[in-house]
Amino acid sequence: MDVVSDAISAVHLGHPSSHRVRAAGAWSARSEPYDGAACYVVLSGGCRLLPDGGAPVQLGAGDAVLLPHGTGHVITGTAAGTAGPRAAALPFARWLATAEPATGPVRPGSGDGGTELLCGTYWLDCSGLHPLLRELPDVVHLPARVGGHPELRAAIELLAGELDTRRPGSCAALPPLLDLLLVYLVRAWLTEATGDRWPRALGDPVTAAALRALHADPAAPWSTERLAREAGVSRATLTRRFTALVGRPPMGYLTWWRLILAATRLRDTTDTLATVARHVGYGSPYALSHAFAREFGTTPGRYRVRAAERATTLARPRPEPGSGHPR
Repeated sequence: MDVVSDAISAVHLGHPSSHRVRAAGAWSARSEPYDGAACYVVLSGGCRLLPDGGAPVQLGAGDAVLLPHGTGHVITGTAAGTAGPRAAALPFARWLATAEPATGPVRPGSGDGGTELLCGTYWLDCSGLHPLLRELPDVVHLPARVGGHPELRAAIELLAGELDTRRPGSCAALPPLLDLLLVYLVRAWLTEATGDRWPRALGDPVTAAALRALHADPAAPWSTERLAREAGVSRATLTRRFTALVGRPPMGYLTWWRLILAATRLRDTTDTLATVARHVGYGSPYALSHAFAREFGTTPGRYRVRAAERATTLARPRPEPGSGHPR
């Protein structure tokens, strides 16, 4: 797997939720902070995003926006300069109950002043957030541009149609399409934020080759020398470029990533600790436990119990993220 796929897979919990709604007039919805990511796509009309502690973002038809860190925010149809959209905002779940579900073709030229939105929500295990995802800004705004990010636009069009749950097979189609949307949103940010650390790391041929090798087989008996041969450079060159772009030396990154993979398997499987240790490249359960406690501040067993408790909580009927669910 590649770095982006691995980074998302390691923290993704359960199935994402989604809605396609239409709202008109003066409307505002409030989403409280939570452990996850939210995205909005404006299918027609326009609205504003008011993130907590951030500048307002004007959204027009075709714009997509990702809030990868669960930042609290208000989404509103009130115009800029209008007083009180934050104070008047309904909790997101309550607003959703009053908004009109949108089905059928998008109506970009309806002229009624309404706004049609795709709203998506992802639950994440933020204890193991990859630095690539951690580097994402609180708000990733991707304005609509002719010819820009065609795969993202294609996913949006597919989602807009499948959110009509009367269509046969829509319940099976929606979760993978929403997962695809998240990947395309992150990929679009990588192509545009070329000055940030992780876009530069994945664009550097030496660092990218080393990362691909480590992610393809993290349990292999890697050394700096072997990894340098894989990247086609000297050990000194690899260490210098990798550390400058990733923020850790190659073997330090590998140790950290193995522990994230161990945490993911403890959370998502019933594998024994010995099996987990072998899978991620540790010679014994004791060696894994020692390194795991140093990284996470708890034992693998306690981590697994807490992860199971969290999964049980998420499996219960609950309000939409941002409508009062605690972090």
